[in-house]
Amino acid sequence: MEHWPVGIAIVGVLLLLGVPISFALAGVGMVGVAAIIGWTPALSLLGSTFFDNGRDYSLSVLPLFLMMGNFVVQSGIATELYNSAYAWLRHRKGGLATATVIACGAFSSVCGSSMATAATMTRIALPSMRRFGYPDQLSTASIAAGGTLGILIPPSVILVFYGIMTQQDIGKLFLAGLIPGVIGIVGYSIAVRISIALQGIDLPVEPKLPLGARIRALKGTAGALVLFVFVMGGIYLGVFTPTESAGMGAGGALLLVVLSGKFSFEGLVAVLYDTMKTTAMMFFILFGALTFTNYVNMSGMTRDIQAFLALFGDTPTVTILVILCIYLVLGCVLESLSMIMLTVPVFYPIVAAQGVDLIWFGIFVVMVTEISYITPPVGMNAFVLRSVVPDVRLGTIFRGLGPFVAMDVVRVGLLTAVPGLVLLLT
Repeated sequence: MEHWPVGIAIVGVLLLLGVPISFALAGVGMVGVAAIIGWTPALSLLGSTFFDNGRDYSLSVLPLFLMMGNFVVQSGIATELYNSAYAWLRHRKGGLATATVIACGAFSSVCGSSMATAATMTRIALPSMRRFGYPDQLSTASIAAGGTLGILIPPSVILVFYGIMTQQDIGKLFLAGLIPGVIGIVGYSIAVRISIALQGIDLPVEPKLPLGARIRALKGTAGALVLFVFVMGGIYLGVFTPTESAGMGAGGALLLVVLSGKFSFEGLVAVLYDTMKTTAMMFFILFGALTFTNYVNMSGMTRDIQAFLALFGDTPTVTILVILCIYLVLGCVLESLSMIMLTVPVFYPIVAAQGVDLIWFGIFVVMVTEISYITPPVGMNAFVLRSVVPDVRLGTIFRGLGPFVAMDVVRVGLLTAVPGLVLLLT
């Protein structure tokens, strides 16, 4: 009798009880494998999973990109990006909210973390929007939604995880995320206008700046632009590998901190400590997921789910739609990283067997996961905003996110119907 449903149920209960995802996946995976092949070989497999992957050179990309993001936050680039976007959009209705979305997208391109993007832009953009009379419902929604771009626009930590788990080229995953990321920025900008119309908000506008002043405002974005082009251009042209680009990006971000005059020994220690702490946490999550993958492969879970999906029609399109529904349901009870680590080992062999491109599927998974960042009850970006501005209620944030979630659904539909948009640059 197959016992994997019990394993899945136990993981879910452990997560609901607050057990860290790494311990839940590793523990259930270990016990499940032991039940199938015995404790001695299971312990040996557990040791090799942690040891062999722990010394894998390709994993060094993770701490380096994390360090790059931490240096970027310290350099103050987010403020410059926001000011530049506002200089170009201040004369338009809702210009501040649109500028926030664009700044979030630009900051994501050198940060790689959705929650870091949301937290940073909340501190920068929310006071300005409040000063100009923007309601919190629109202000916080534009920041929370814009922040989700951090896990899609490269360099993305989530895409690194996906690439390692599925043995896909991380450089191609980064390139594949660019066009969907730009579409996301456009979609969220449209959502701002929809929100203004639905809420009947009368927002002030400022006089249009002369072209020269707007061009001068772009000066502050030069550092971020150069860093992004340097990292992604190097990957695209084959000058260096994704791992090498992560090292170059971390060095470039450190240079930006020095040039901005914000370098200090205390700040350097703080960045190194935060990078070390986050890396250790993510490595344990990844190794736990790989242990759980061993259990998935041995238990017959993939075969059984494939048979279940065949009931709806054994075609890639139907399979993707069913997986989409599963993700939307899971997003209501699991935070995004847990959801990806739990489901990718199960789903990717199934879609690969049906001929679905795994690079495209990785972007699809990340886009669907983005929705879980801004939907109740476990919308992580909403909780991040709440922690930064405790005077704003969670209900206020979630109410404003409706149009943004709708645009996310439209984007997923578009890129599912036209997969070539994802693979164009790869």
